[in-house]
Amino acid sequence: MEQTIELPAFRRSAELAPNSIDPETRSVEVIWSTGARVRRAALFGEPHDEELSMAPEHVRLERLNAGAPFLKVHEAHDLDAVIGSVVPGSARIEKGQGIARIRLSERDAVGDIWRDIEAGHIRAVSIGYQVHRFEISKPDGQRELWRAVDWTPFEISAVPVGADPAAGFRSNSEHHDCVLHRRDAPTSEGTSQMTDKTETKAETAEQKSETAVPEETSMTDDNTGAADTQTRAAETKPKAKPTPDPAPEDRNRSVDTDALVSEARAQERERVSTIHGLADKLQLERGFADDLIRRGVSIDEARRLILDQVAAKSDETRTFPHVSIPLGGRDATVTRREAISNALLHRYSPTLFPLEDAAREYRGMTLMELARESLETAGASTRGLSRDEVATRALHSTSDFPEILAAVTNKTLRQAYEAYPRTFMLFCRQVLATDFKAMHRVQLGEAPQLLKVGESGEFKRGTLGESKESYRIETYGRVVAITRQVLINDDLDAFTRIPAMYGNSIAQLESDVVWDIVTTNPAMADGTALFHGTHKNLAGTGAALGVDSVGAARAAMRKQTGLDKKTVLNVRPAFLIVPAALELKAEQLVAQNLVPAQSGNVVPQSIRTLSPIAEPRLDAASETAWYLAASPNQIDTIEYAYLEGQQGAYIETRNGFDVDGVEIKCRLDFGAKAIDWRGLYKNPGA
Repeated sequence: MEQTIELPAFRRSAELAPNSIDPETRSVEVIWSTGARVRRAALFGEPHDEELSMAPEHVRLERLNAGAPFLKVHEAHDLDAVIGSVVPGSARIEKGQGIARIRLSERDAVGDIWRDIEAGHIRAVSIGYQVHRFEISKPDGQRELWRAVDWTPFEISAVPVGADPAAGFRSNSEHHDCVLHRRDAPTSEGTSQMTDKTETKAETAEQKSETAVPEETSMTDDNTGAADTQTRAAETKPKAKPTPDPAPEDRNRSVDTDALVSEARAQERERVSTIHGLADKLQLERGFADDLIRRGVSIDEARRLILDQVAAKSDETRTFPHVSIPLGGRDATVTRREAISNALLHRYSPTLFPLEDAAREYRGMTLMELARESLETAGASTRGLSRDEVATRALHSTSDFPEILAAVTNKTLRQAYEAYPRTFMLFCRQVLATDFKAMHRVQLGEAPQLLKVGESGEFKRGTLGESKESYRIETYGRVVAITRQVLINDDLDAFTRIPAMYGNSIAQLESDVVWDIVTTNPAMADGTALFHGTHKNLAGTGAALGVDSVGAARAAMRKQTGLDKKTVLNVRPAFLIVPAALELKAEQLVAQNLVPAQSGNVVPQSIRTLSPIAEPRLDAASETAWYLAASPNQIDTIEYAYLEGQQGAYIETRNGFDVDGVEIKCRLDFGAKAIDWRGLYKNPGA
């Protein structure tokens, strides 16, 4: 029984042959199909198995040999996605494998992809193909087998991971007609024999008669209707003229040959399905099973190699021994991990990290001893392992040792980060940013004046004046690697001092960003500098730090008006900001005068309430300039922001890829901006 249905294009995983790379021509060979049997999701009815016939007469190679495109992850709607093409005439079938040579484009944008292929980082490719004819059979008690006996590969793509053969439909792809030929076979044996005989007849059809009408095999690349024409031509073409029956002995020889071919194919199917079944049950990678099949390994030998592979992986597999949960509800693994971390931190700084009771049993243990302890607790045997092997497995296996080191580095970084003096936090406001987009801050003006409402009068509406300032946060980061040699040498400082230095560096970066606003005097949204005569927050003539000059600055801030230039805001300064050169003088100015020599030397109480802030970054710009700042609770001054959920320094660790060890990445998402000039005042000094 035959029927014609519409099918989408399919995908299948394939692989590069890295030893075939030719740098001069920028080309490499790919094995684009082996025709292995795979499970397909249901198209119509129940899920079924699909098998691609790799007989040369069943595969249309015209589109590949015409220079089919080599795409980036099956992107078919963008010219930039074409990163190369199949070398014309290179597509072929050899020993049941589809092979072709791919040549990559010379474009600069493709250079990184080519270098990754050369280095072996990109190894997976996937093919897109159309099936024009399936032969369908159903052995007893098994799924239907859809065997493609007429199909066309039409593109090859580089992909991060090989395409999933069980769910390989392309989105938005055109459908094409496919002929389904169902065979009514009562038994699996009968079905197998019928399939094998049909294949044998197809292979010898051209040899039986020269008068048969040749089958049309051409198909245009872009016109899917050509596939329909070809299918109809194949269905309606005239049959070959009958030939005389062979002699009895020839007929017997043909039957014997068919039986041998059928038996060989049945044995190969059993070998393939057995190897794949064992690999799936033992949760091995499919590529391992495919390699055994490709090398022609027997079933007995495959069983031995699969068991060896399972034994090799067992040392790297996390085991889950029974863990008792204390009455407090804490996992013993977590308790042990924190105890080891505390022991290492106490060894780093006994003052900052007092030793806890649970950590006493790990006190004095070296990093190598703790690494061995972690491996054995995870169920891995360390008997007979060298120091190098213990270090490598502890850093790259499923033990919790990398997590312990990560906890140590994170705590030392946070401690150093929080200990560094950041003087800007007193007069600036902290906010959180939800993303990296520009944040718009509305500079609110004064509230409208209340108006007298007469008897039976109406309340009149008023509006708030406003001006906008905008900024966004930036990402800062660095990565440092700690090799296994550090672990072998018991160099604890590498896991503690380096993160501590990172903590200091991040705190310094935040201070640099904020104080740079004060020293560079950037323009505000109105186009005028932060400190400017127009903003009435810059002294016209510089004056040395003293009672009179501070009093004049304080009066100027009190006289600041709203956006309507009328309403007096009465801004009160709360901080006296000076460079390090003026720190002593500022402290003397706000100190208590117990017995003044003269009444004119008395510092008013309002000035003594100022909190002095000394910042050495100001000295590089001027050793004489000084500033007043209001409390951010009264009026906006400078605002600084962190990414929400990432306040302050953030550290990540992972097993090294480029180095044999652990990589530590430190990141800061931070930004700052002056929001309002009326809460700040500058005197150039003298």
